[in-house]
Amino acid sequence: MKQLLLGRNALFGLLGTIAVLTVVPVATIMPAYAVDDIEGADAPDLTAVQAKIAAKDYKGALADLRDLAQDNQQADVYNLLGFTLRKTGDFTTALTYYNKALELKPDHKAAREYLGELYVETGDMDKAKAQLASLQKLCPAGCEELEDLQKAIDTKVTQ
Repeated sequence: MKQLLLGRNALFGLLGTIAVLTVVPVATIMPAYAVDDIEGADAPDLTAVQAKIAAKDYKGALADLRDLAQDNQQADVYNLLGFTLRKTGDFTTALTYYNKALELKPDHKAAREYLGELYVETGDMDKAKAQLASLQKLCPAGCEELEDLQKAIDTKVTQ
């Protein structure tokens, strides 16, 4: 009986050693990710900003978004910065933020829509249609962003 216990303890000891030797090297070579590199569940809460945008309080939304951008390198933050700046007439800076959002997340549908709308507003219909084509690839069955950009293009063409 004593030999059986010693054998079992030796086995558990060996398994424990293997586990430690396997986990420690992996843990030490894994890169550390900053919290602001993570999208999704860890994205900042944009509810208050979206409420200001809905109320057309672009100045207030812009102030909040600039604060958020200091701590969050996140596509949604940059996209809303672009949107807010576009609504205030700062097309050049808006373009910069839309592009930054798309660098972080090339399939960001809202950034594609809003960038296309910026091109419609500035009269660059070829670039607006390029964003529409990107949305058609992202939304083969259709999506709100695709519909909204198509409406903006159609409205501009009929004017």
